[in-house]
Amino acid sequence: MLTELRVRDLAVIADVTLPFQPGLNVLTGETGAGKSMVVDALSLLLGERASADIVRPGAEKTIVEGAFEFAAAVHRHLLSPFAELGVELDEGRLVLKREVLREGKSRAWVNGSPVTIGVLSEIGSLLVDLHGQHDTQSLLRPDPQREMLDAYADADVERVAVRDAHARLKDLEQREAELTTRQADVRKKADYLRHVLQEIERANPKLGEDEALDVEAKRLAHAEELGRLARELEEAVHAAGLTKAQKILASLLRVDPSLGKWQELLDAAFAGAAELAQAARAYASDIEADPERLQTVEQRRDLLFRLLQKHGPTIADVLAARDSAARELELLDTADLDLRNIAAERGKAAEEFTRATAALTVKRAAGGKKLARAVNKLLPALGMPEGHFEVSHSPLPTPRRDGAEAVSFEVELNPGLGRRPLARVASGGELSRLMLALKVVLAAHDVVPTLVFDEVDQGIGGEVGGRVGEALVDVSREGRQALVITHLPQIAVYADQHLVVAKGKKGGVATSDVEVVESESRVKEIARMLGDADMATARRHAVELLRTASEKSASQPGRSSRHPVASGGCPCRHPARSPQPGHPGASRDRSSPVPNDTCSDRAAASNSPR
Repeated sequence: MLTELRVRDLAVIADVTLPFQPGLNVLTGETGAGKSMVVDALSLLLGERASADIVRPGAEKTIVEGAFEFAAAVHRHLLSPFAELGVELDEGRLVLKREVLREGKSRAWVNGSPVTIGVLSEIGSLLVDLHGQHDTQSLLRPDPQREMLDAYADADVERVAVRDAHARLKDLEQREAELTTRQADVRKKADYLRHVLQEIERANPKLGEDEALDVEAKRLAHAEELGRLARELEEAVHAAGLTKAQKILASLLRVDPSLGKWQELLDAAFAGAAELAQAARAYASDIEADPERLQTVEQRRDLLFRLLQKHGPTIADVLAARDSAARELELLDTADLDLRNIAAERGKAAEEFTRATAALTVKRAAGGKKLARAVNKLLPALGMPEGHFEVSHSPLPTPRRDGAEAVSFEVELNPGLGRRPLARVASGGELSRLMLALKVVLAAHDVVPTLVFDEVDQGIGGEVGGRVGEALVDVSREGRQALVITHLPQIAVYADQHLVVAKGKKGGVATSDVEVVESESRVKEIARMLGDADMATARRHAVELLRTASEKSASQPGRSSRHPVASGGCPCRHPARSPQPGHPGASRDRSSPVPNDTCSDRAAASNSPR
């Protein structure tokens, strides 16, 4: 979940650090104070397209940084998708950073390493759902809708079976298509392949044969000259003057016996000369002109040369061409049988795929009806008394790896206007409340840890606002987190953490600041939202709303520790932050009471006529 958001030089925001907590975080403030700028900053951090006009006047760039921490279950779920994106989670922590320069360029980092905006957007979709004026809601897209329905319908086994059966069927279809194509190609060139095979087999070339024939042809073509030169070499060796060298060395040895090693060298020279003379004599006697043999060699060389030109450049390539032609011709003999076997396997795989998709369709149909009933039960309380939600299942022309139907979440907000996909719901407020209803119902199956609602209170008030607040409490239970921007006190009173955005001036430039409010400050903000922060009636009403919200929250499963009502004394105990409110993930003291003067006001109000 998001633990801290720092925004610098974004429109009216100079430098603000917002601490967030698990549970329901509410942002309030005067109209135009810059509340939506916080959501804009978060959307930038999550990869939304940026323009240069968001940079605060006088600044060089806008900087948004966010720190996230994850519970163990969420951490395990995120490991695989983050690994695919090349992102490592540092002990369940993640820090995102985005800069937008005045000239319009944008840069992003994850845990200090630069990433593309595309990767940042993919990461953002795993971390936060934005509902309101932004297009990043995961439940507006067909794939997340289908996946959420499958999870709600407990169809994981059926979905995996469809995926595996589809993969098996597609593999067989691909093999069949490839073999059929190869068979057709071989048939087209069968005559040529037979000619290649017969031509090479008749020639029967051997590795290295061309080189040996080259040497033999040269010897036969120059036989007379080679014989003459060999005989001259033999005579030259005998007349090499080694005998004279022996006499001279004998004279040297008589004077200097230490030159005895030279005798060994001379003896070796005598032996080498004799061996060379014998080899030259043998060569001269063996070589002779043979015109018939020369003609045979040249014909063989011509044959090999033609083969090398067609299939070369080496004998090894020629032999490879022979083997390839043989294999392709063999395919003509075996392809029909192989195709029949593959067709039989494909038929069985298709039947299995059909059974798997049918089972998944049944699960989806039942889950869709159950989901629709659960959502429709919530819509009246959320200000849509005539709203009707349905899960549409449209059969596909061809079943896919994700099933035989397209899944779409559709809604009819007014009778007679017909159902429309969620993405085409015009009102941002209605869409936000629809998403809230879905999130309440699907909470156990939703793995996105942080939800942001920007327009959830649009067009509602009074009791409906309170019901929306209760629903927001529901979706922010058990380690999840919701961030809500609201104008309604009926929603704000349910906050686990209440932040107020206020606009002022610094250096002649409009500036928005954010403050965490508690106790008396929170009562004053709720009173302002009711009409007048300084009016006693509004303050008494604010205390009453806070007390009622605290009691309702405490009665909900899993939330008694977040909105405790103290036993005895003042019943208006409300959340107050612990020291160092800016520290990410700081816990809060949930038993700090509303100041006594406020309680006295409430007590007086209870005794006065209404």
